[in-house]
Amino acid sequence: MKHLKKLSATIVLGAFATFAQAQEPVRIGFITTLSTPAGYIGEDERDGFMLAVKEGEGKLGGVPVKVEIEDDNLKPGLGKQTAERLLQDGVRLFTGINFSNVLVAVAPSVVKEGGFYVSLNAGPSTFAGKGCDPNYFGVAFQNDTYAETAALAANQMGVKKMVIMAPNYQSGRDALNGFKRVYEGEIVAEIYTKLDQSDFSVELARIRSLQPEALFTFLPGGTGINFAKQWANAGLRDKVEIISTLYSMDDRMLAATGDSAEGYNLTIGWTHELDNEANKAFVKAFQEEYGRRPSAYAATSYDTARLIGSALDAVDGDFKAKPDEFREALRKADFESVRGDFKFGPNHYPIQDWYMVRVERNSEGKLDYKTVNTIVEDYGDPYAKECKMDK
Repeated sequence: MKHLKKLSATIVLGAFATFAQAQEPVRIGFITTLSTPAGYIGEDERDGFMLAVKEGEGKLGGVPVKVEIEDDNLKPGLGKQTAERLLQDGVRLFTGINFSNVLVAVAPSVVKEGGFYVSLNAGPSTFAGKGCDPNYFGVAFQNDTYAETAALAANQMGVKKMVIMAPNYQSGRDALNGFKRVYEGEIVAEIYTKLDQSDFSVELARIRSLQPEALFTFLPGGTGINFAKQWANAGLRDKVEIISTLYSMDDRMLAATGDSAEGYNLTIGWTHELDNEANKAFVKAFQEEYGRRPSAYAATSYDTARLIGSALDAVDGDFKAKPDEFREALRKADFESVRGDFKFGPNHYPIQDWYMVRVERNSEGKLDYKTVNTIVEDYGDPYAKECKMDK
């Protein structure tokens, strides 16, 4: 009898321990840029991701999660230091970084420790081709693709002569390389700026002298706001078309530029107007939760959270013990994306549709995005063929 009681107690304790372990939340390291003039981007990304967590009442895919939010201050060294501190504390699942120069410093540390990095925005070429990794996933795009689709749009518009311009860092270089790869006309100048540049008088004078038909520019955040204002003040808006990406004129930037961005042609993989049920529900929920319309940053962050949730559900939250199953579940992307059709290519970057929108006045007389056309469907990236993964 004593033996049976001891055995029964052991079973109960064991079951309790298993239950307690199952309820332990999965820790997610969310490192992003919340300070500096680009901090609003990190806020949008944080809010999009956390909306999915709130909808799950603290869970993703039915699994309790603890999102540990850290500010990288747009400094690669700080991002790397923060990631290594979290890794030492046992965190093995990361997301959140917006800028590619920070991501390139952080992701290698994560995957080296057997952790997973799921990027909600930055998509550097570093991890797209020969440097691809089984534990790295890019949910938003590969950096070259938004520029390649802008080049496709320029080709479709019949533009024969262009200047291209971007900051001299990983995303900027990827963007210009992508544009050059696809554009069929003449590029009369390739201009690199500083990442935090605020005065573009020299560049504007050069563009004026070159007299291009259009300008491709990738200038996110505060730099893009300053450029748009100076572009309009220089009188170039009515002389040279802007063919860019929505990441160079997002919702917050548009609100901050006044009338300066009117006429911008922008490529994007998501708009709030996309006609699918997941997107309609997301836009409505985001507006109700935060009192503003979601940006593309928020949309891909929401998708990232739901992707992670689908994979956590597949392994009952125990991704550390089941890394192969977790990785395969991420690859399947078994969730309803706000972008509609969504799948990963062989290098874990998206294959998706891209659209052209134009900044025009809406029925209320305010500048907004008007969808012009679908530029291309099921578009991947040029590096996928170079990616060879072990698993």
